[in-house]
Parts: sequence; structure tokens; C-alpha cells
Amino acid sequence: MMTMQALRCQICTNPARTPLGLIFLTGPHDHSSGTAEVLTNQPPVYARHLRTAARLCPHLDDNPTVFLAQSAPLYGTTGTLYGLGADGVQPVAQPGPPLPYGHPDMRCFLASQQIRRVHSFRTVDLDELLHDLRTHTP
Repeated sequence: MMTMQALRCQICTNPARTPLGLIFLTGPHDHSSGTAEVLTNQPPVYARHLRTAARLCPHLDDNPTVFLAQSAPLYGTTGTLYGLGADGVQPVAQPGPPLPYGHPDMRCFLASQQIRRVHSFRTVDLDELLHDLRTHTP
């Protein structure tokens, strides 16, 4: 939770912002090209840990889609919706699409993961991004 809230690297917890922006990784099938924004439950990655994250996370399948973002505000959460039933409080809906902050159901929602909305981004090749970061002068 803290890595998502403070935009810290999911590997080392240091600040993840690079001179070129924030780096987010998603699995090879998690994003449709042409979409103006991406919802992700994955914290950003510090440039030094890109290859490590791609290799260690089974969801990324060692073939992540790399997003270089200028903006990634908190969007909402995933979790379980609860309600009052015949047997008291019980789950009404299991995890589905993320629920945005401010949604009326949020008061009966047990959150499990924070979600960021990545926009103002470009999709980049991992090796190209590492090269750009090495040669970038602020």
C-alpha cells in the first residue's frame, strides 16, 4: 500500500520517479493498444530494477509492457463488496472491476489493492528506455 501511495519502487521502495517519468510494467495481455489510460495495481519500478521485476514477477512473464508515464493518480481499489443478508454481513460481490474512490459502494467495500490510473504515457521498449535513461541529461 505504501509503495502505491508514495510512488515508490516495488522492489527497493526508493522513490520511483526518473528524469523521464514514472515506469509501470504490466503483463503482456493486460493492456489494449490505443487506450488513453491504463488501470494498474502494480507499483512503479525504479529504472535499476526493471529487469529484476520483469524476471521475478510471474504475471509479467518476462515480457512486460513498459509504460513511461508523466501522471498516475490514485484511482480506487479492488476488493469485495459486503452487504447485510439473512445471515448478517456477508460478501455480495467478489473482486471485479476496480471501484473508483468516491463510489457510493465504497462504504461497504473491503479493499485489497490500490489502483492507479496511468495516463499521459507512452509505451516503450525496455532496452530503449534503459538507453534513454543512461543518456538523459537533466
